[in-house]
Amino acid sequence: MTILFGVAVFLFWRLAYPFALAYQEQFQLFLFDGDYFCERMAEPGGLARYIAEFLVQFYNNVTFGALVLALLFMLLLVTMGKVVFVGRPERQERFTDTFVLCMIPLLLLWYTMGDESVLLTYVIALELAMAAIILWRRFAPKNTILRWVTMLMMIPLLYWLIGPMVLMVALFLSPWPLAVVALIYAVALILASAWVLPYPLTRLMLGVGYYRFPESLPYALMGLPLLIFLFHWLYRKGYLYWLKSGLLLVGVCILGGLAIPMGFDERKYELIEYDYLVRVNDWQGIIAKAEQKTPDLPMSVSATNLALAMTNQLGDRAFDFYQRGSQGLLPKFERNFATTQLTGEIYFHLGLINTAQRFAFEAMEAIPNYNKSARVVKRLAETNLINGQYKVARKYLQMLEKTIFYRRWAQRTLALVGDEKAIHAHPLYGTLRQYRLQEDFLFSDRELDKICGQLFIHNHQNQMAAQYLLMAPLLDRDIPRFMQYVKVVQNRINYNPRSCQEAIAFAFMQQRQQPPQGIVSQFVLQQMNEFGQIYSRDKSAAELNQFRNTVWYYLMVGK
Repeated sequence: MTILFGVAVFLFWRLAYPFALAYQEQFQLFLFDGDYFCERMAEPGGLARYIAEFLVQFYNNVTFGALVLALLFMLLLVTMGKVVFVGRPERQERFTDTFVLCMIPLLLLWYTMGDESVLLTYVIALELAMAAIILWRRFAPKNTILRWVTMLMMIPLLYWLIGPMVLMVALFLSPWPLAVVALIYAVALILASAWVLPYPLTRLMLGVGYYRFPESLPYALMGLPLLIFLFHWLYRKGYLYWLKSGLLLVGVCILGGLAIPMGFDERKYELIEYDYLVRVNDWQGIIAKAEQKTPDLPMSVSATNLALAMTNQLGDRAFDFYQRGSQGLLPKFERNFATTQLTGEIYFHLGLINTAQRFAFEAMEAIPNYNKSARVVKRLAETNLINGQYKVARKYLQMLEKTIFYRRWAQRTLALVGDEKAIHAHPLYGTLRQYRLQEDFLFSDRELDKICGQLFIHNHQNQMAAQYLLMAPLLDRDIPRFMQYVKVVQNRINYNPRSCQEAIAFAFMQQRQQPPQGIVSQFVLQQMNEFGQIYSRDKSAAELNQFRNTVWYYLMVGK
C-alpha cells in the first residue's frame, strides 16, 4: 500500500502538475555554503527549512521533484503509522487493517498543498516531529526524574530545529502529566522567543517557514497534528478495530480522487503553467495550450502573444485568440512575483534590457517571505552580461556556482565574461545586445507603441518590436495610428501579415476607397466584402462567427 501510495503521488505531480514544482523552485536560491546554513539555523525551525529548501532545489527537474515528494509522502505514511498505532500491543495484528487510516491526514496535507504558498518546510517539520516521537518512545529514560529532565532539554532543542511543530511532539509525550507540562513549556518558549527574535509573535506561533506569507497558515495545516493525535487516541481506546482495510481503502481512494483536485484552483494553476512555459521558452507549447483552451486572463493572453511574436506569428494569428486590448501585449505592473516576472520576460525579448533588469529586481523583492530567487539571479546575470557590467555579472554567476542545477550554466556563462567576441557571437546575448537601446529614457508602460517604435527604428531586424508596434494600435482599435505605423514598417522591411492586410482593407473601406494594388490579397478583400454585407444586414447575425479570427470582427463586434 505504501508503494502504491507513493506511485500515485509521483504520477500526480509529474503528469498533472509538473509546472507547480518549477514554480516552487523559483522562489528560493539554495546555496552550498556556510553562511547560508548559518542564516537558516539562526531562526526557529531552521533545520526543517534548510532540509526543505535542499529538497525543493530538485524541483528544477520535475521528474526528480515528483520523486522527492513521492518518497517523502511514503516516509510520512510509514512514520505516521508507527506514531498512531501504538499503545495496544495485544491488538497489533490489526495494524495493517487500520494503517490505511493514516492516508486520510496525508490526503488532507496533499489537498492543502494545492495552495501554492504552502512550503515544504511544514512537511519536513511534520516528519521530524513524528521521528522525534518515535525516538522518544524508544529511548526515553525509564527513571521519572531523568524523563522530566530529558523533556526539559529536548523541547527547546526541537523548537529551534522544527519550529512550533514541537507542540505536536509535546502532545504525544507520556504519561499525561508530562504531556501537559511539555505543552505549557513549549508555548512558554515560543512566547519568550518573541522577546528576543526579530519576528512577530504570530509568525513564531505559525512557523517562520511553513507558509510563504509570513503571518498566516491554512486552518487545515493547524489542525493536522490534532487529527493525527485523534486517530492515535481512538486507536488506544479500541474504537478503530471494527474498520476493514478493504472498505477503508476504497473510501480513502474515493475521498482522495474527489477532494485533492478541488484543492488545486484551475485558473490559478493555468497561469502558473503559462509562466513555466515562458520560463523554459516553450513557445510552441504555449500556442498548443492556447489552442486547446482560449486564454482570457491578462497574464495568459500576454504569454500567448509573446509566444506568437517569438515564432513570428503574431501578425497572422493574434485574432485567432481572445484579446484584451494592448494590455494583452504588456500587462499592467503589479507588485507580485508571477506577473512582474512575465512582464520582465517580454521586455527582455524586446531588447529593453535595463527595464527587464528592473522588473527582475521588483519580482525578487515581491517574494513574500523575503527569499532570493534562482530564476531572478540568473536573469540579473544575463542582463548585466548583455550590458557589459561584467563585475556585477560575475558576482551573480559566482552565486549560482554554489547551486546544483545552475552550476554548469554559470560556469559556461562565466567564460563569456569580458569576451566581447564570444558575447556578440552568442545567439541570444549577441542579438539582444544589438537590439538594446544605447541610452536610457523614461517611458510609460502604456506607451508600448512608442517603445517598440524606438526599438524598431534602432534595429530593423527586431521583428518582435515590429509585431508589437503594429499590433498595439490594432488591439486599441486605433486604425489611424495603425496606418501611420504600418507605413514606417513596410518602408523598411517586407512585413505584411494577414492582420495588417485586414486592417489596411478596413481603413480604405472606411474612406470608401480601394487599397493600392498588391498590398491586400484578393482573398482578404473578398472576405471583407462578405463580412460587410452580413454586418450591414444584421449586426448580430450568427454568420458573423465565421469571421471571429479577423480584424473586422474584433473592431466591429468585439470578442
